[in-house]
Amino acid sequence: MAGSDDPAEVRVPLPQLRLDELLEELQARIDAARGTRDRVLSLLEAVLSVGRELDLEQALHGIVEAAAVLVDAEYAALGVIGPDGKRLSAFHTVGVSEEQIARIGPYPEGHGILGELIRHPEPLRLAKLSQHPASYGFPPHHPPMNSFLGVPIRVREQVFGNLYLTEKRGGAEFDEEDESVLSTLAVAAGVAIDNARLYEESRLRERWLRANAEITHSLMSGSGQVEVLGLIARRAREITGAVLTLVAIPMEGADALTVELALGAEAESLRGVVLPVEGTLVGEAFLRAAPVCSADVRVDEPVTASPPRPGGIGPAVAVPIGTGDRVRGVVLLVRRAGHGLFTEEDTEPLQVFAAQAAVAMELAERRRDAEQIVLLQDRDRIARDLHDLAIQRLFAAGMTLQSAGRLIEHEEAARRVLRAVGDLDETIKIIRSTIFGLRSREDVSASGLRARVAQAVGDAAPVLGFVPGLRMQGLLDTDVPEETAGDVVAVLSEALANVARHARAGRADVVLETDGTEVRLTVTDDGVGIPPEGRRSGLLNMVERARRLGGALEVDSPHGGGTRLVWHAPVRQAAARPETPQDD
Repeated sequence: MAGSDDPAEVRVPLPQLRLDELLEELQARIDAARGTRDRVLSLLEAVLSVGRELDLEQALHGIVEAAAVLVDAEYAALGVIGPDGKRLSAFHTVGVSEEQIARIGPYPEGHGILGELIRHPEPLRLAKLSQHPASYGFPPHHPPMNSFLGVPIRVREQVFGNLYLTEKRGGAEFDEEDESVLSTLAVAAGVAIDNARLYEESRLRERWLRANAEITHSLMSGSGQVEVLGLIARRAREITGAVLTLVAIPMEGADALTVELALGAEAESLRGVVLPVEGTLVGEAFLRAAPVCSADVRVDEPVTASPPRPGGIGPAVAVPIGTGDRVRGVVLLVRRAGHGLFTEEDTEPLQVFAAQAAVAMELAERRRDAEQIVLLQDRDRIARDLHDLAIQRLFAAGMTLQSAGRLIEHEEAARRVLRAVGDLDETIKIIRSTIFGLRSREDVSASGLRARVAQAVGDAAPVLGFVPGLRMQGLLDTDVPEETAGDVVAVLSEALANVARHARAGRADVVLETDGTEVRLTVTDDGVGIPPEGRRSGLLNMVERARRLGGALEVDSPHGGGTRLVWHAPVRQAAARPETPQDD
């Protein structure tokens, strides 16, 4: 048959090439679906991974690692925005070695492209970093970076930080899907960061509560002021991550505070240091009766009058002990350079701690007052017993002997009786003098050696043009007698006057200390030194004062130039010579 109408016999031939294209397209869609599925699974796994971590630092690092894997980036970073909302306060990186970081230098603070994302917290995708107007290049030793993807991380509607991804592997560019995936991760990261912060705050609150309970127990058990203040300083330092803690208390009769307690970096050199109220961080907190923070205690204006500070320190906060007119001192906490600033969350529990320190000092003061009252009452009782009992009996015995002496015919025996009567009379006078001493009240004034030395240093500041550093150690007000204390103040005033007149110094340091045996005054400056032909009348006066007390004066030039003057003398307790009152 030439033809057939049977449909079975009709065949529509399909081109083989078209079939191959359809199969390839189907395979591509299957691969794309599988890739999307794998990427979704990777995203879910990353979300679960960052959500499981409760330690904030570990959570931040996990977020950066997950972001680099999800968008196949060679370099990734998470920048935490600081309290001012303009700069980055912390930086977490992936892809750059520690050696490279050390060569590059400090972490970025948020300039250029990084700052663009801070100013405009919206996703930013670039094919080439250098072509953006905000870009101004990389620092030396920085690896080359071209493609860029950045997204903000929000925590409770507040921008916490930004994710920065650069250099997509294979030389490709970041696409819309990468941006979508990274934005999804940023949302999950915000939740994870919030959870980690809440957990961290709860742990911190628990540590403060435990420390408060420990201090309360110490107070109730009758621990002394120094012990309680030391406990408060140690716990505050541990909880806040401070590298240095100082407790400064005001000096009587002087516009200054002295460092009563120091823990941490170079604490030994800071104990006994006297800080002026004006121009120091602790002084500002003392005057304002409110916490005062410093972003960098090394360079901040409110601490320029302080002595040289240890290296490697940075943020600081000074918290007053007490409130209003009852500020009893200041607690200063200092963190390492580069660590976080002290926030309101840090200072609130610190104020509670400082209030406990005020309670400790109040209790110690009341305890001293109670002990003083008991001592004075005991003295009154002893004086009354001596007057009412001992003196009357001695007087009666003397009268009896004096009467009996008239009946003694033996000349030598009569003389001995009269001598005994005279001894009894002297004994009565001594007892009366003792009673007078017991009943007298010591005039506790603000004219102690510590206050007088601080005043002398403060008086010299306008003439010098700077505030000298001052450190005092030992029981200066009790171990050093008045005569020696007067010489110490005179020598110090003369030494500082010489520095002002001749040294052309930019700094001077005064150290006064006693070990109970000797008092030692050291004055050091960074000036031109003492020329051989210079006048030495002032030094001769200091030498004479030292020799009169059995001491000496030494003058030399320390390493680095300047002059060091060391005046020392033995501590002598002046003998008490109370006046003997006349018999009524």
